[in-house]
Parts: sequence; structure tokens; C-alpha cells
Amino acid sequence: MVRYQAVIDRLDEWIVGRSRAVLLVFLVLTAGFGVGATRVSTEAGTSQFTEDTPAQEAFDAVEREFTPPFAAENGSTQLIQTGRNVLSKPELLAMLEAQHRLEQREELRVGSTVSAAAIVARTLDPNATTLEAQIRALERATPTEIEIAVRRAATNPEFRTLLSDDFNPRAASASATVGIVEHRIPRGIPDQAGAEASGEDPLAEIQSRAQSVVGTVDSDIRVFGSGIVTSELSSVVFDSLVIVVPAAAVLILVFLVFAYRDPVDLLLGVASLVMTVVWTLGFMGIVGIPFTQLLVAVPPLLLAVGIDYGIHVINRYREERIEDGASEGGVGRAMRRATDQLLVAFFVVTGTTVLGFASNVTSRLQPIREFGVVAAVGIVFTLLIFGIFLPAAKVAADRLRARLGVPAFGDRPLGEEGSLLGRTLQGSVALARRSAGSVLVVAFVLTVASGYYATGIDTSFSNEDFLPPEETPAYLESLPEPLAPETYTVTRTIEFLDENFATAEDDAVTVFVEGPLEEDYALESFQQANRNPPASFVADERRASAESIVTVIQEYGEQSEAFRRLVERNDIDGDGVPDDDLETVYDRLLSSPARGQALQYISDDRRSAQVVYATKSGASQEAITRDARAVAERYRFDATATGEIVVFQSIAALIFASAVRSLAVALIATAVFLAVVYRVLAGRAAFGVVNLVPIIVSVALLAGTMRLLGIPFNALTATVLAIALGLGIDYSAHVVQRFTDEYDARGEHEERGVREEREEHAERDGETEVFDALSRTVRGTGGALTGSMLTTVAGTGILVLAITPVLGQFGLVTALSIFYSYLTALLVTPAVIVAWATLSRSASARRDRT
Repeated sequence: MVRYQAVIDRLDEWIVGRSRAVLLVFLVLTAGFGVGATRVSTEAGTSQFTEDTPAQEAFDAVEREFTPPFAAENGSTQLIQTGRNVLSKPELLAMLEAQHRLEQREELRVGSTVSAAAIVARTLDPNATTLEAQIRALERATPTEIEIAVRRAATNPEFRTLLSDDFNPRAASASATVGIVEHRIPRGIPDQAGAEASGEDPLAEIQSRAQSVVGTVDSDIRVFGSGIVTSELSSVVFDSLVIVVPAAAVLILVFLVFAYRDPVDLLLGVASLVMTVVWTLGFMGIVGIPFTQLLVAVPPLLLAVGIDYGIHVINRYREERIEDGASEGGVGRAMRRATDQLLVAFFVVTGTTVLGFASNVTSRLQPIREFGVVAAVGIVFTLLIFGIFLPAAKVAADRLRARLGVPAFGDRPLGEEGSLLGRTLQGSVALARRSAGSVLVVAFVLTVASGYYATGIDTSFSNEDFLPPEETPAYLESLPEPLAPETYTVTRTIEFLDENFATAEDDAVTVFVEGPLEEDYALESFQQANRNPPASFVADERRASAESIVTVIQEYGEQSEAFRRLVERNDIDGDGVPDDDLETVYDRLLSSPARGQALQYISDDRRSAQVVYATKSGASQEAITRDARAVAERYRFDATATGEIVVFQSIAALIFASAVRSLAVALIATAVFLAVVYRVLAGRAAFGVVNLVPIIVSVALLAGTMRLLGIPFNALTATVLAIALGLGIDYSAHVVQRFTDEYDARGEHEERGVREEREEHAERDGETEVFDALSRTVRGTGGALTGSMLTTVAGTGILVLAITPVLGQFGLVTALSIFYSYLTALLVTPAVIVAWATLSRSASARRDRT
């Protein structure tokens, strides 16, 4: 006890006696971290979560080795054309003209192009290998000749994948088509929703220019690709900040004005908040942690804790200042007494909050681990700035005020005796006095009921979590021009592609097979795995509907009599699948016109293959993933279930596991920490349990509310339970720490003779001391907590205005966690303290009788 008091006395000496030196040191550090903040890079999308997972590694291998014609490749742009009939002569010419104009622009670095129009032109004239020749071939052809060419091209699988699902070969018509433009990019960039959103994406500039070029063609052709996605992701983040930051700043300022009621104190509090964010961003820049969409949550969290610390410092200082009057000499004494209690409370709060956030490092997902590290470091910075810098700045400012004769405004503490807020807060003490047991019973029932209800909460992970909504909300469209967001097209385009084009990834999963595929049993193993498919797979006569190298062999056998006879000679059991001399079968197939199609399912070295299974549209992502893994286990080779559905479901499972694991680790670590700290500080380890009870209640209420509101665990909300515990401890720890100070101070100030005189009334007076200490705690600290709660709920809750829905969900659940923590700290904590006091007196009485 003496040791920690010596540390606090040393800090008090710096805060009060060397306040200017403290200010200088912190300003220099802020400048240094400010330089580091300029080095922070950004990263967005799903790829940051899926790295290093088995399903994603298999998915990458499939993309790398078996890229179908319509699949998005590195450095590619998609030209999406729509119309009454994109296979009519004018529309075919428009697509080729768009490709040609892009190819003519050297800065667009076009390497190759693919389109249904080009295939039709080559069907008309096999020698038309250039875009100019293809345009001439179409221009010379009559509409009838083009219709015949379309029907002939319809036998080409590549041609069909480039057309919408409503393609009618007989009528030679389709409502949409996609052309692919490949660019010569120095480095590969995933062309998918959720690609990296760093400002260094060369495709962003290329596709921006391509839009203007294609816009000169007389047809409805849209440019789409990772560059477009990157630009819109950046725009969504920027537009969200433009909307949310001013609104949050106004709300926070309004509540800070209510809490501080003094322009100088308001300025010091805001400056401290800014320093906290700058230090944290500077740390990220120095250690090289990119700013991800998950880390968007960190600044609001730091503001929440910083606002709480700041209001406590100013409010407690004002309480002590009233006793010393307005003299300059009273400034130092008041701040010493305030920091004597607050530095201990801040240490307890910071320790538990850091444990709550740092528990996320147990996650298997790197973004969540980085979130835990950054948030924990940011909270430590918050302790230093609001525990040392703000008190020193307040001392320096008030001393300067006293010398200059500048009056203070609103220097009364929140919740002071006799005020409306003070009287309102006393209701919790009165409730604990009347029936603490009833309060605890109600809290227990709510905790159990909410916790049980929360077991059914959903878990989700998808590209859509990171994209803007398909339709911009009406309330955003009504904003004035500087704040009005742009019209977003990415989500609408993705939905259009999903609805109109049947690609290999739509309602399908892939099994990636590795092994010596020239062994005689290889293709029979494929057939065996397809028998008796699971419930979520599409079945045809008790066989899974699948596309693989077996499918290509059978289809080419129908076209080539010689190849069909080769297969039959090597089909020992007569099931249509060769099971002998597969090397020769593969050689013949890969040297035939079907080579391109075959290489979509088997590698050139015959060491890996993919099997694509159709799945039922109504099946859940979880069921499809479970069944795909079961089928993969049937293969006689190393087989891994993959595909977007499997990858995202595996990440969703990891997110849920991370949430549960982080909460468990945080609860255990926090309980141990609090028990040790209160044993050292107050000689009462039981106060650690007192501190933790209201937090368990608030976490259970939050989880139950999430399910009630239909908010799932996703990339952002996965951390919310650990956040609720970290922020919730903030509120309850302040109440418990203030109570211990008030309770112990009353005993220390009593004269020994007075205590001996009261021994016969010890039980009654002990109860009086508890309620007196609770009354002063709830009135003083409760007032600061009220100001902090209103400010932080407004600041974080305003995220519901963000354009990306996932940010709005995070803002809502964070605001709810703060509100529940406030309620339980002021309603449940007094009842737990009264129960502790009752049990302590009973135990003491039993010991005395013994």
C-alpha cells in the first residue's frame, strides 16, 4: 500500500509542481506520434480476414490453376453490356468498338480482350484474329448470318458463360453480356468485392479512365472491376466520415458543454481527446499496422474512455476545489486530493479495459488480433494523457486564471448535493437500501434469460458487409450538397451479375484435389465421392450434380468417336469412367480442341484438380460447408472443400469462436486482476467480484439485445462482447473505487474514543457508514458517469448514420453496451455492495461469538 502511494505522490509532484514540464513533454511526444500517423496505410475488404485459412489457401490454388473464362482474374476489367438484345448486330459492334478503343489507349495497358461479340466475329471469319478484323467481319455480315453464327457459337461453353441466363440460342438473343479486358499490371490485385482498398491500386486509375472511354460508345456498357470497388470503398469510408464526424462532433460538443460548462475546461478536454487519437494512429504508423475497417471502431472507443476519464478529472477536482475556495494555492491541494483517488481508479479501469481488449489477441483472425493490440495500446495512451497531461494542464490553466483574474464558469461538480441530477441518482441507493436482494434476483433472472436467448445469435461474414447499400438511404439523399453522398453502383452491379449470370461460383462449392491423378483409381475415386450426396447438394439419380475432368471426358467423347473408343478400351467396369491408362487418356484430351475446357478442371501436370458441386439455393451456408467437407473426406487423395461459401462460413465460425474465446479470457483475466488489485489497494479481494457482477449482467443484456434486433456477429461486432466488458468495467470500477475511498476515509477520520463508544451500535452504524459512502459515491461519481454516458452514447451511436450498414450496427451495439454498463453500475453495483456489507457483518458477528 505504501509503495503504490509513493508512486502516486511522485506523479502528484510532477502534475502539481512541474506542470509546465509535463505539458512540454506531452506536446513533443504528440508531435512525434503525429509524424507516425502520416505513415498509416489502409486496407479494406474480406481478404484481410481470409488469409492463412485452409479453405482460402485451397480457393487461391483453384483460382490460380483453374481460372474459367468468366472468372475475375488479376488485372482484369469487366465490360457489362445490357439491352433488348446484346447479340444484335449494332450491339455486337458496340462491344467490339469499346474493346478496340480501350486497346488503342496505351496508358490502359490492355493485354487481351474476350467477349461474346469477338467469338461471333471469329465464327463468321476464323481469320479475324484482331479487333479491327472482327469489326469488319461483323460489318460485312447480314443479320441472318449473325444469327446463324450465334447458334454455332452456342456450342462453345466459353461463349455461354459470357451471356446472361436468358440467352436463347434459337432466337439468337440475350439481355446482357460481359466482356473481359486483361491489363498488364506489374503486380496482381484480386479483382473481387472486398479487394484491398489502398490508394496504390493501379487498376483504380485504369478503370476510372476506361469508364470515360467506354462512355463514348453508343451502347449501355458499364465498366466494373476491383478498381471500381476500391474507389467506392474509399468513397464510402470518406462519405461516412463526412456525415458521421460532424454529427458526432456536434453531439459530443453539446454534451461536453453540459459536462464541463467552462470554455477552458472544454478546450483542455477536447485537446486531450485529439492527442489520444493522434498517439494511437502514430503507434499504428510506427509499427506498420494498416488502418482496416475493423479499426474504424478504435477511435470511438478511445473517445468513449477518454471522455469518461476527462469528466472524472474535472468533476472530482471541482468537488475538492469547493472545499479550498478559489485561491491559487488551493489549486495544487485540490488536484493532489483528486488525483490521489483518480489515479488509482484510472489504473484499475485501464488494467481491466486493456485486458478486455487484449483478449482479442487469442483470435485466429489477424484483423481481430490487430484490433486487440491497437485498442489496448490506445487505452494505455488514454491513461497517460488523461491521468497526467490533463490534470497538469488544468493546474497550469487555473493558476494562470488566478493570476490574471479570469473568472471560471460552471465550476460546480455534476451531481452535487441538492441538484436535480444528484437527487435522481440517489434513487439507486434508496432502492438498494429497501431491497438489495430483490435487485440482485431481478439482475440474475435477466442475466440468465438474456444469456440463454443470446445463444441463438447469428454469425455472418460476406462481401456485402464491406460494401455500400444497394440503395442510398433516403435521409442521406436529403443532405445538402457538401454532405450528400454519391450514387453507389458496386453493390447493384454485383447483384446484377449474381442474378443474371450462372458462373461456377453461383450456388456451388469446390473440392480441391491433390495427388497423383494418373493412378488408375483416380477418376473412380471421383465417382465414388459423388454417390449418395448430402442433403444440401443437387442430386441426379443418387449422384451429386458435379462438373469435373470426368464431365469433360464424357462430353468430348460424345463429340469425338476416336476419343470415345479410347475411353471405352480403358473403362474396365463399364461405368463410362476410364480406370486404366489414364496417362494416355489425359494426353489425348489435352491435345484436343477440348484442352481449354479440360484445364479448367485438371492441372497440366495432372497433380491437382477441382470438382465443382451444385448446391441447393435454399440450403444454409453452414449446411453447405458441413456437407462439402464430408464429401471431401470421401476422396482417396488430399481433398479440401473450398469456394466462397466455404471460405466465408469458415471465417464466420472463427468470428463466433473468437467472440466466445475473447469473452472467456477477458472475464477470467479481469476477475483475477481485480481480486489481486483490490486485495493490494483495499485489503478486500471481494471487491473484485463486486466490480465484475454488473459487467456480467450488462454483457448478457447486450448479447440478448443483439439477437432481438437481428444484429449478427460479423467482422466488426465480433469484438463487441470484449468491448462491452472493457468499457463496462470503466463504469463499475469508478463506482467501486470511489466507494472504497469514501468508506475507508470515514473510518480513518474517526477518533479511537469515538469508535470505542460506538462498538455497541457497531452493526447499525456499520450499515449507516455503507449507505453514507454509497450516497456520496453515487452523487459524485454518478454525476460524472452520467455526463460520460450521454457523451459517449451520442458519439458512438451516431455511427448508425454511416453509409455502410455494418458500421451502423457496430455503433448501435457499442452505444447499447455503454448504456447498459451505466445502468448496471448505478443500479446493480450498490445492491452488490450492500449484500457484501451484510455478509461481512454476519461473518464478523459469527467470529465474535466464536
